[in-house]
Amino acid sequence: MGQNLRGRSFLKLIDYTPEEIRYLLDLAKDFKSMKRAGTVHKYLEGQNIAIIFEKTSTRTRCSFEVAAHDLGMGVTYLDPTGSQMGHKESVADTARVLGRMFDGIEFRGFKQEHVEQLAKYAGVPVWNGLTDQWHPTQMLADMLTMEEHFGYLKGLKFVYMGDARNNMANSLMIVCAKLGVNFVACAPKELFPEEDLVKKAKEIAKEHFSTVELIEDVKEATTDADVIYTDVWVSMGEPAEEWERRIKLLREYQVTTEVMQNAKKEAIFLHCLPAFHDKGTKVGREIYEKYGMEAIEVTDEVFESKQSLVFDQAENRMHTIKAVMYATLK
Repeated sequence: MGQNLRGRSFLKLIDYTPEEIRYLLDLAKDFKSMKRAGTVHKYLEGQNIAIIFEKTSTRTRCSFEVAAHDLGMGVTYLDPTGSQMGHKESVADTARVLGRMFDGIEFRGFKQEHVEQLAKYAGVPVWNGLTDQWHPTQMLADMLTMEEHFGYLKGLKFVYMGDARNNMANSLMIVCAKLGVNFVACAPKELFPEEDLVKKAKEIAKEHFSTVELIEDVKEATTDADVIYTDVWVSMGEPAEEWERRIKLLREYQVTTEVMQNAKKEAIFLHCLPAFHDKGTKVGREIYEKYGMEAIEVTDEVFESKQSLVFDQAENRMHTIKAVMYATLK
């Protein structure tokens, strides 16, 4: 059944019902089929959006730009130096200016409160491309990738390994709870999610006949998993000196072949990217020179394996973001 999301902002998935999330996933499937078939779908021709990036990103920027162009919209990109927001002009004032010029606004930045302020004052839909607390557009891509592979979501066992306090873990815990996926955060206790959020997620999961667990032991957590997921151990904006502490805490939580073998035979590996799976990056080389690790959160063997669907996942950002923009602007 269709859902009326016109005029809604997309800030965090706690705000959306399972039926609304389901609608966006189904809409994304339709848009993906049209894209693959070469079917023109400029349904929002004549509209314009602004995409604001305090934090740079390959996938988020390209997904929004290509999706917008496919829908017939114009796009204005504002990088960290492209506006006065938060410097010479308040977020609220910037929102009221941009809302007079654009039909929708994407924001990818450091603070959730900023995207919330944009949504409060802009008068047009605002989409969260990532903040310190949430990453809702990534969640849709993750769930779409899982459903494409397994054919269903309810009842799957999903294990997130690494820093379980970050925006990815927060978002994954909530979306899994809402869609009936059994969620496990596999991390040291120091990096468990906030208690209040865990309590909320468990309440949501109970409504949808799924579970939320926090487990320190890697073998216990990953046994019979359908999905193993990880992310970088130090997020953009955190100090470089944090690497030493995180490596000490998380070295045993690296996704390895042994971890994947402990999961189900048909288990898949997911990562929101970018990934430090080899020495092909500046950070990767620095970590190798300092700590002797050829990979960080995931080994190259796992990343390049047939179980790894990370590039399907990356492509699905475009289709799901297109669904969000269409649903809120149509």
